[in-house]
Amino acid sequence: MDYSNVNQHPSYKMRVISVEGKSKFEVTPDFAELQIEVVTSSEDLTEAQRENAERMNQVISALLALNIDRNDIQTAFFNVSPLYDYVEGKQVFRGYEVTNAITVKIEEISEVGMVIDTAIKNGANRISQLEFKLENDALYYQKALQLALQNAHEKANAITSSLRLSYMPVPIEITEETSGGPILLKSVAMTQSSFETPIEQGTITVEATLKVKYQF
Repeated sequence: MDYSNVNQHPSYKMRVISVEGKSKFEVTPDFAELQIEVVTSSEDLTEAQRENAERMNQVISALLALNIDRNDIQTAFFNVSPLYDYVEGKQVFRGYEVTNAITVKIEEISEVGMVIDTAIKNGANRISQLEFKLENDALYYQKALQLALQNAHEKANAITSSLRLSYMPVPIEITEETSGGPILLKSVAMTQSSFETPIEQGTITVEATLKVKYQF
């Protein structure tokens, strides 16, 4: 008689349930960032650069007069490009375009409209981007992750009750599913012609998604 399998037990197959935990809430932005551009053009490159520098210096001086910290005004980009017309299918050179852009951090969001008006009145001719942001975005996202995990646990509890289990399944794997983290800004693109006061800041959406596997 063969006793080799007497003490062997059927292999235990781990049972797993997967749930998706989500969280989403709105918060008020802490500050705004504004991109202001001065664009000039001329047949002569030196003249286009000179005019651009004068107008941008005037814009910056006006912003400093609004008590904006100089450290909150940063160069975003500087670009020089040739301009062409097309006449009867031929490319005709007509001069140069110089674009100088600065990014301005505005601590008092209620002053965004005034800052834009001031920039335009002092030589800026393009407001290319307005962003509302959070100062401590990582803390808000951590809160969103905690709420997402709580939501996953609640779903697992509901499944446990349906299966009439007397114990809570054990989480064995947690995967962050959120793409790119929380939504930390609201952007508004505008030009001088499309700008209208007042600016409405709205709210910022912070959200997180986790996939959690439970063993039971």
